[in-house]
Amino acid sequence: MPLDNAPAVITTNTNVPNEILTAIFLQLPPSTLSELARVSHRFNAVAELILYSSISIKDILSESSPHPWRTFQCCESILRRRNLLENIRRLHIRWQKDPRSPPSHLHFASTSAKLAQVLTIATTLESLELFMGPANIEAHPGELHIVERMIRGCRFPRLQQCFLGAEAQKGSPPYSGILDAFLASLPFLRHLKLLDHHAALNIPSDALRHLASFRGSPDTAAFLLPGRPVEYLSLVGQDSDVNRDNLPRFTQTSIPLRVLDLSAMTVRPILLRNIANYIPTVEVLRIRLALRHTLHYALSGIRILTGLASVLSAFQHLTYLDLSPTTVVGGMQSNNDQELSLCREWTRACPSLRKVIFPSHKEWIRSPDDAWSSRG
Repeated sequence: MPLDNAPAVITTNTNVPNEILTAIFLQLPPSTLSELARVSHRFNAVAELILYSSISIKDILSESSPHPWRTFQCCESILRRRNLLENIRRLHIRWQKDPRSPPSHLHFASTSAKLAQVLTIATTLESLELFMGPANIEAHPGELHIVERMIRGCRFPRLQQCFLGAEAQKGSPPYSGILDAFLASLPFLRHLKLLDHHAALNIPSDALRHLASFRGSPDTAAFLLPGRPVEYLSLVGQDSDVNRDNLPRFTQTSIPLRVLDLSAMTVRPILLRNIANYIPTVEVLRIRLALRHTLHYALSGIRILTGLASVLSAFQHLTYLDLSPTTVVGGMQSNNDQELSLCREWTRACPSLRKVIFPSHKEWIRSPDDAWSSRG
């Protein structure tokens, strides 16, 4: 919203109470707030409180810009305004290479130092995202993982959401006990993502007692889920990473696992059968099917998915099946009649099913009188 189009009350009435002014400013996008901050000292004070409460920075690293300068400038700005530190609730930082013009040299040292400095004093955070992109690949032998260099010594007693990760390749520094100690220090964490951690976590059994969701590798999940109230699980990697060693541990949560997201891996029907045998409590299932391995090649079009019926019959509580992440193979087409036929067939195998999204992204809903209708 351009400043000229902002509500008239904030440009003409300077006697508006701060509470009302704040309520108005909360409805405005960051670009407009930045403009308003230059209007007057009073507007600046209110706008800054809002702008600094939720910070999201994305640096695209390219040949012409190999330095995460947005993050650097943000950190310097925070350090100059320490009076705003206690208002920062959300800090999301993402670094990634520009695939069109990847940098031949990267420069992280100065920005990493600034970011680590900010994190040690931003103790009121409720949501933290640190995706350091290629920074861990650029690390020297013997160095700590780039994420651990950022979080070492940090304390976030209010943190509820945490997303940590970086790109990895052979020889990249692994995580150490610093990550374990950090996670164990988060008493109210509810949502955790660890995309590049593929081993056990050595944290006390009484830590993370409020954890409700996890996204990460099967091996890490196997050590994190037992005894904790996790009801949402999203796995990354290969479907072969889910095996007889880790799958049984997914069943040891303190409450039933309700949502399983397998959209980040290509899934064969055999894995779905194994999951159904171990976790029949799943109510929401999101999957990216490996259609090349699915049964019934002789069937044409979307009917290739008919082989799922025998698998779905094992999910006794499934209400929502999302196949939209599935890549449609060449020549595979669908129409309403075919999708409706599949919905009816799957309902006979899985009577609890109420909602289906196909690879076409068309959504089908089952009404109380058992009639299926499409949306989208």
